[in-house]
Order: sequence, then C-alpha cells, then structure tokens
Amino acid sequence: LDDVREALTEIGITGMTVSEVKGFGRQKGHTEIYRGAEYAVDFLPKIKIELVLADDAVERAIDVIVEVARSGKIGDGKIFVLPVEEAIRIRTGERSDAAV
Repeated sequence: LDDVREALTEIGITGMTVSEVKGFGRQKGHTEIYRGAEYAVDFLPKIKIELVLADDAVERAIDVIVEVARSGKIGDGKIFVLPVEEAIRIRTGERSDAAV
C-alpha cells in the first residue's frame, strides 16, 4: 500500500480512500481448525483503494498502480474504472473537477 501511495503521489495524485475489506477471487478461501472442528474461511482480508480522478489522469494512474503492485501472483488485485456522475466538495460547494 505504501509503495502505491508513494508512486501515485509522485505523479500528482494525493487523495485516496483506503478501506480494509474482505473478499475472494480465484484464490478462494482456506480452512482453519478451531477447537477440533474445521471451518471454511471464504473471505480473505484485502485492501481497497478508491480514487476519483479527472479523465486525463486515469490511464497514468492505472499504469502506475499496475507497475508498482504487480507481483505476478494470484491476489495482486483488480482495477475497476467507473464513471462518476458528479463530485461536490461540501465545504466550498465546488463541483466536478474543481471538487476532485
């Protein structure tokens, strides 16, 4: 996470939201034994990074994240690019790119 944050900061992206989440993909879960009983642990702890960027910053951010985060192993993660209809900075009332 620190490497990704630092690399994004170097290209001028300084705002992000980071959440601790649980999920699974191809690596599935695993089993654990507790008091002699075996339990399936389907959801694995993960980190979710959310960025809201101007259109012209998206491809560079993707390139940087992939370059820094890729290990070539299952669990490297995914990037989803979604449209944001509107952004509003509550404190100032700024909208769109000015709010980002």
